[in-house]
Amino acid sequence: MSNTVESETLLIGRNPVLEALNRDKQLDKIYIKKGQIEGSLKVIAAKAKEKGIPVSEVDKSKLDEMSNSGNHQGVVAARPAVPYVELEDMLELAKSKGEDPLLVLLEGITDPHNLGAIIRTAEGAGAHGVVIPKRRACGLNSVVAKTSSGAIEHMLIAQVTNMTDTIKKLQKLGLWVACADMGGKDLKEADLSGPLAIVIGGEGSGVSRLVSEKSDFQVRIPMYGKIASLNASVAAGIIIYEAARRRHDGEPR
Repeated sequence: MSNTVESETLLIGRNPVLEALNRDKQLDKIYIKKGQIEGSLKVIAAKAKEKGIPVSEVDKSKLDEMSNSGNHQGVVAARPAVPYVELEDMLELAKSKGEDPLLVLLEGITDPHNLGAIIRTAEGAGAHGVVIPKRRACGLNSVVAKTSSGAIEHMLIAQVTNMTDTIKKLQKLGLWVACADMGGKDLKEADLSGPLAIVIGGEGSGVSRLVSEKSDFQVRIPMYGKIASLNASVAAGIIIYEAARRRHDGEPR
């Protein structure tokens, strides 16, 4: 894909959105005019629900702003800036390189700047993939692409419906899952060797209780000042690079 990602990678109008749904094109989210889900808009909403694509009812002014006009026919859909892949693609990449898989799972990252920064860090650290949820999280829009400084073009990214189910699947495939949690083991003492998935939570709430419980273990970044936590992208960078450093230095821990 080229580096000229469109402003929002949008589909505007009923026919383009319906055509994308019928052809199983990847869509991050569909925005429909509030109080006007009838006719073909009702069909679009039903197809989106069937395919697990989030639908948000918004005011006409929001659609006008997104489309730069009032000619949106009550619907706008956001496409990912780059295509999503499957988890198996990430594991196959690691296998082809003769490396233990290193994946980054993100729960509830809503700030596109944080998402772009994490993707950039993951790519620089040699991770094999980043996994994001479909709902209550940022998709791969133009801000993410720009903030990643091109890393989005080189990093495999998967979008999943349920993060706990994804964790269970990865565990069955032989990966250990480490969750960033302030109640976890000091990062310096944690075993980050072998096939590993690192879970990073959202900017405000962190990782959910259920995701933390389903993980194999929790790790925390030691804090030496008065502030109790770090920005999500900074925390991700520290943990990802600690795992990468130990791998490349040949340290078991």
